[in-house]
Amino acid sequence: MPDGLRSWLAPPTPTGPGSGAIEDPARRKLVVTEILVVLTVTLGLSALRSALSLIDSLLATTPLSEQQVALNAPAAAATLVDLALQLTRVLQLVGWGSLGAYLLLRAGFGMRDVGLDARRPARDAAATAGLAAIIGIPGLGLYLIAHAIGVSLTIAPTTLTDTWWRIPVLVASALANSWAEEIVMIGYLLTRLRQLGWSPNRSLLAAAVLRGAYHLYQGFGGFLGNLIMGLVFGRYWQRTGRLWPLVAAHALIDVVAFVGYGLLKGHVSWLP
Repeated sequence: MPDGLRSWLAPPTPTGPGSGAIEDPARRKLVVTEILVVLTVTLGLSALRSALSLIDSLLATTPLSEQQVALNAPAAAATLVDLALQLTRVLQLVGWGSLGAYLLLRAGFGMRDVGLDARRPARDAAATAGLAAIIGIPGLGLYLIAHAIGVSLTIAPTTLTDTWWRIPVLVASALANSWAEEIVMIGYLLTRLRQLGWSPNRSLLAAAVLRGAYHLYQGFGGFLGNLIMGLVFGRYWQRTGRLWPLVAAHALIDVVAFVGYGLLKGHVSWLP
């Protein structure tokens, strides 16, 4: 293995604000409680629902690859009511990410401390493009392979009808997904676990497994793909301290998936 890659993969030494573990037992208990509450109302509960959804899919007589799951589906028959419900879901995701950011601020962290600032826009933009390519292109291949061997459901990024608001809502959904997941799973969770004295590798693995778990409703391919994404994104943040490239790369991947699927479905043969 090249020395540069070995150095990148090696666990970093925590530095900067909050790099030291909290020693006071009462404070540690409060942080543990806070983490459990945040995960219960956000992505931890999603992981439980996702696991139950996969169990239900496995118990069905229809093979996984012949079952379909829609990531953005109609929520009401009336068009404007559907729009309102779609935007409500977007607002919920924005709220989840904002909760993580707020709790970090309450704990004494500035957004600069977790990499949510505009210090290096050009380098962040370059990192965004690189991360999106590293995760997005192999991720599509992994999904197609997993679907072909029968361990993934057929994923429909959108089944929304072709209304005037479909593309704006899909873009908003992509942005909200990326904001919620990267703020909670990377900026918030990895910071708090570091304060509890967890090693970089232990906290990285825990966050990545949880990320994979709340995608289990997609099948085992979705779990593996998002586990890998969590490992790559988490290590990038641990190494650079930059969170914006992760939010932006995740958003770019989702925009391409959501909008691209809506435009390509029925026009190409390789989409399941």
